[in-house]
Amino acid sequence: MFRFGNQGFLWLLLLIPALIVFFIRVRKSKQKALLRFGSPELLKKLMTAYHSGRQNMKIFLLITALFFFLVALARPQIGTKLEEVKRKGVDIFVAIDVSLSMKAEDIKPNRLEKAKHEVAGLIDRLQGDRIGLIAFAGEAFVQSPLTLDYGAAKMFLDIMDPSLIPVPGTAIGKAIEKAVQSYVTTERKHKVLILITDGENNSKDPLKMAELAEKEGVVIYTVGIGSPQGVPIPLYDQSGRQIGFKKDRQGNVVMSKLDQLTLEKIALQTGGKYYNATPSEMELGKIYDEIGKMEKKELSSKIFSQYEDRFQYFLSIGLILLLIDVFLPERKRVKTEWKGRFE
Repeated sequence: MFRFGNQGFLWLLLLIPALIVFFIRVRKSKQKALLRFGSPELLKKLMTAYHSGRQNMKIFLLITALFFFLVALARPQIGTKLEEVKRKGVDIFVAIDVSLSMKAEDIKPNRLEKAKHEVAGLIDRLQGDRIGLIAFAGEAFVQSPLTLDYGAAKMFLDIMDPSLIPVPGTAIGKAIEKAVQSYVTTERKHKVLILITDGENNSKDPLKMAELAEKEGVVIYTVGIGSPQGVPIPLYDQSGRQIGFKKDRQGNVVMSKLDQLTLEKIALQTGGKYYNATPSEMELGKIYDEIGKMEKKELSSKIFSQYEDRFQYFLSIGLILLLIDVFLPERKRVKTEWKGRFE
């Protein structure tokens, strides 16, 4: 694999052809100026030390050195380097409801986008904790396993959408169960689950799953997002235009309401806390402050690949060419015979 870390510097390579044109014009200008003093044959006899080939070579070396310097600035990266990152922290799974009800717009722009924005802010604050993502609707699956690669976690967060899970519904119990099964350690501590949903569960009993989580040492913090009064669920076509609202079999508009009570019970069961999503987005910050008080353990992420810089080679070649250019004389040596001059 090959790439450039600072691709913007590659635009400077346009200086190379401009520099070539400049030197060509300078050379022609010098030749015209010299012809004013006499014929080419006479000038050749008078300028015995002049060597056009060496001057051309020096220009070539200078331009080539500049080329390698500019490539080095662009930070060429070749191959991969394997590393294993170890830090102290806790294992945090964030389960995000991606059901259709999360498209409700009682929180702008909608519940799901609000949740993703808050989680992105949480990831930016992490310092040594492993983070994993679980997406759930009628089913639940691990969107991102526990990792210390926060950039990768944010990438997986960005693509969370109701289209990820075709099974309708909001299975909070399945999300808790999936998280409990996905921790990589059997220790009954250092485990946190942050559950972000509108709380309208319609599958496996979430309170029984909360009891299971408590036995496994998982502390659950719940964040309720939405309005207790209820709002309609918008529907969109493939181009993103709203075409109406979700309706039940009788043709009535379905209202999505926040179920605070269930979320409070889940958090209370495991020793966590319930928070209501607010425009100020302080709830995940408060949860992270709570996590900061927990006992830490040494965590290691999976081995990951990282591009390794190779600009040193290009820089070295450029310096060598520049040194050759400096020490290469422009004029050739002329042997002078003194013998017989004063006889």
